[in-house]
Amino acid sequence: MSTAISTSQSCHSLADWLCYIEQSHPIHQIELGLERVRQVAAGADLHLLPGKVILIGGTNGKGTTARAIEQLLLAQGKRVGVYSSPHLLAFNERLRIDGNDVADADWVAAFAFVEQLREQTALTYFEFTTLVAFRILQQQQPDYCLIEVGLGGRLDATNIIAPDISVITTVDLDHQEWLGNDRNSIGFEKAGIFRPGKIAVIGDLAAPPSVLQQAEQLGCRKIQVLQHYHYTEHDQHWQWQGLQQHYSALVKPAIPLQNAACALAVLEQLDMLPGEAQLQQVLATLTLAGRMQWLQRQPAVIVDVAHNPQSTAYLAQQLSQLKPHYKKLLALSGMLKDKDIAHSLEPLTPLFDQWHLVSLSGPRGATAQQLAQVLAEVPTELQLHDDVQQAYQQIVAAMQPDELLVVFGSFFTVSAVLAGLQEAK
Repeated sequence: MSTAISTSQSCHSLADWLCYIEQSHPIHQIELGLERVRQVAAGADLHLLPGKVILIGGTNGKGTTARAIEQLLLAQGKRVGVYSSPHLLAFNERLRIDGNDVADADWVAAFAFVEQLREQTALTYFEFTTLVAFRILQQQQPDYCLIEVGLGGRLDATNIIAPDISVITTVDLDHQEWLGNDRNSIGFEKAGIFRPGKIAVIGDLAAPPSVLQQAEQLGCRKIQVLQHYHYTEHDQHWQWQGLQQHYSALVKPAIPLQNAACALAVLEQLDMLPGEAQLQQVLATLTLAGRMQWLQRQPAVIVDVAHNPQSTAYLAQQLSQLKPHYKKLLALSGMLKDKDIAHSLEPLTPLFDQWHLVSLSGPRGATAQQLAQVLAEVPTELQLHDDVQQAYQQIVAAMQPDELLVVFGSFFTVSAVLAGLQEAK
């Protein structure tokens, strides 16, 4: 997509359209607000999505919660659309219909539709692609639409829809430049997806007061973890208790139990909880690319998009269970400079025997030197790199069979590794 596309008439492929909208509004430039996207959506009622609509917000866990809901609905024969962001390898990943990424031709047709619809209204990259996804969902008419919030909630482009259920998975410090500097401020923004009198599922184990106050003021039917549903982890299994249903001795999935439990709470409200045998079957195979994803076993490589304190704390918890099985743990990390780098790396510092720090390109990318400054006081071996793919190849080539490499810090870091492996095939 290196060639500039000056007009929409020059767009014939999905790559053309993505180049066109990014050159008019680069993907890294964020402008929150609903006026523009509402105005364009009104021209074709794009805000009116088919079937039951679930709007999923939160700092972490949106993707895995949506994945669990999606797979459990599909297993029961329902048609499901899932809109999410960002993508790891291909833009098509941002919209799945019945478990499959939407094809280029459908994206291209929808981009052309929205381009004509918007007339002179300027749209951000995310606003444009969100409306395009909504157009495809209207055409495909799934039974359920699972919509992930992009950033925050109250002023995010996805918030123009009318959800039957709004979900907040977790609230933590991230995107403070736009959402606020404390959990209560961020919680207020995320609770902006709640609707008067509608169901609000709250999966955060210690939800900030702002979230609970918003639900109360709007008269939402609140479904809160540890109050209206519970889950308990045991060594080999876990159990879940909802308002009506109870499951015991469940298979542990390869996603956080907190998010799996939240997904079950949503399904109970939809009256779509599966039978136990069906649930066990789905949990046993439930994964999401870039989340504790094993790339190989000997030597071992895991990639994880953890990029803020809450997600790296979870990653540290998982790695602490794996550490005894390996002679050495190695880290390959690249991060964005607008993240809380110090607090994100802190829970992982006791675990790694060797750190490989890599610079990320682009205006938001942090340099390897910036990451190294954060770890300056940590007694560990540091190596700095300029390129993610080259660093990955060098590290894996030198690894011993009983070592584990963990790639984390950003979607950009993980996607670079996955793209390099795909190109090598």
